[in-house]
Amino acid sequence: MERRHFTLYRSRRGKIFGVFQGIADAAGLDAFWLRIFAILLALFTAVLPVVLTYVAAALLMKPEPTLPLGPGEEEFYNTMTSSRAFALKRLSEKLDSLEKRTQFVESVVTSRGWDWDSRMRG
Repeated sequence: MERRHFTLYRSRRGKIFGVFQGIADAAGLDAFWLRIFAILLALFTAVLPVVLTYVAAALLMKPEPTLPLGPGEEEFYNTMTSSRAFALKRLSEKLDSLEKRTQFVESVVTSRGWDWDSRMRG
């Protein structure tokens, strides 16, 4: 049986902060019924705790990514939304690595040996 990865995000298609839509998307439910349940819960218990819980969830939940994420991208997105300094450091290291690789390829392609080899093959 395939194990489904459970990720909870605030939905960009939600009504106010996207909390109920995000929970509904993650759980496979209809957001309308979650909203009705929250309204009834607020009316029959106390409004303030329900509202405070909703606001806390809106502040704690990460926003839904704009594009679908692959396995490595999801880990990076979670890092980026939790610690921007660490994510910027990782991006800087990745760009430095790509810069070194690009410089190596450019040095090989523009060297005299490359030009000579391509003339001999062609």
